[in-house]
Amino acid sequence: MAGIDQITKEILDEASRKAEKLISDATAKADGIKAKAQEEADALSAKSAAKAEEESKAILLRAESQAGLRRRQTLLSARQDIISDVIEAAKKKLTEQSDAEYFAMIAKLLEKNTAEGEGVLSFSAKDLKRLPSDFASKASEIAAKNNGKIKIADEAADIEDGFILSYGGIEENCTLKALFSEKEDELRDCVHSVLWQ
Repeated sequence: MAGIDQITKEILDEASRKAEKLISDATAKADGIKAKAQEEADALSAKSAAKAEEESKAILLRAESQAGLRRRQTLLSARQDIISDVIEAAKKKLTEQSDAEYFAMIAKLLEKNTAEGEGVLSFSAKDLKRLPSDFASKASEIAAKNNGKIKIADEAADIEDGFILSYGGIEENCTLKALFSEKEDELRDCVHSVLWQ
C-alpha cells in the first residue's frame, strides 16, 4: 500500500498547486473589481463632494461585497472540482495497478465482505482474463475463515472492476464505482482536510 500512499501524495500535491493557482486567479479578479469600483467612486467624488463621498463609499462597499462573494464562490467551485479530480485520479490509479497489486486489493475487499454460506464471486471479463491462477484457492481460504465457501463464476459480470459477491440471490456490490460512491462524502471530507487545513 506504500505505492498508493505515494500516488495519493502526488495527487494531493498536484491538487494543492492547482488550488493555489485558482485562489491567485480569484484574488486577481477581485482586485480588478475593487479597482474599477474605486475609479467609479473617484469620478463621483469630483461632481459633488459630500454626496459623492457617500455614494462612493456605498459603491465601494457593494463592489467589495460582490468581489468577496465572487471570490468565495470561485474558491468553493474550484475546491469542489479539485476534490472530484483527486477522487477520480485515486480511482484511476487503483484500476491501473499491476495485476498483483490489484488482486491483493481485491483479496482485502473479499476479506471484509465474505459471510457464512456458499457465495459466488463474479468478476468483469477483463478481470477474469487476468485472474491469478491461485486466486480461487485464496478466495476459498478467505471464505473458510468466515465459515463459508466461495466459487468464482465462469461468466463475466457486467461491471468494470472489483467484484460482485452473491449469497443466495443477495448481491454485495464491491466494484470500485460502488465503493467510492458509498464513501463519497467521507472521501470528500478527507481530501478537503488534507488540502485546506
